[in-house]
Amino acid sequence: MKDLTGRAALVTGGARGIGKAICLELAGRGADICVADVIEAGDAVAEIEAKGVRCIARRCDVTKLDDVAAVVKDVVDAFGNLSILVNNAGITRDNLLMRMSEDEWDAVLAVNLKGAFVCTKAVVRQMMRQKAGRIVNISSVVGIFGNPGQANYAASKAGLIGLTKAVAKEVGSRGITVNAVAPGYILTEMTETLDEAAREAFARNIPLSRPGADDEKAGTAEDVAKCVAFLAGDDASYVTGQVLPIDGGLAM
Repeated sequence: MKDLTGRAALVTGGARGIGKAICLELAGRGADICVADVIEAGDAVAEIEAKGVRCIARRCDVTKLDDVAAVVKDVVDAFGNLSILVNNAGITRDNLLMRMSEDEWDAVLAVNLKGAFVCTKAVVRQMMRQKAGRIVNISSVVGIFGNPGQANYAASKAGLIGLTKAVAKEVGSRGITVNAVAPGYILTEMTETLDEAAREAFARNIPLSRPGADDEKAGTAEDVAKCVAFLAGDDASYVTGQVLPIDGGLAM
């Protein structure tokens, strides 16, 4: 399926994990890719270019408007457009509220929520000139139902849902859609560190099973990437302001 040919996508936090899977899925559908991350993205770039598209990588602190504005300019200069933004960059600093430091709170809100604000602000003017664009925010089911020990993370992901709906109303008249996905228990480097008790707790609350999978109750980065690609493509041209859970029914 090559429905994104000729469109350029900026994916924050795209060097590994869910972000890298999103880059590869969009590239497989024909999009040129900019991987924006605070870490080296050389391996990701090589895999993306193997899909037959163009790819650039930029070191970027998503909390700094000047950094992001420079990346947006590089994308437009390299590819001639910026049609898709995926706000994927995110961090965790888990702790119980009574023990959570102000620095732990501020760091998570800065990257996860302010970063999405900064990146969205930076791309919207270009998308308005194009009279088209797709913005997809990576939220979480934790932003819907909360989670002990993650007050900062849950607040940031709930904030992304509010940001999604507000901006969708602001820019819809310019042909720009803004949506969010809310992953649940997804196999990533982060969840690989969970102990057996935590995995079992998730499994008890997920109705969907996929027999034969490495973890029958867990989703994969590719599951998330395919839903992002749907929202970034023409099939979702009349979908905006929505939150799509990717969770096997966890948030029902």
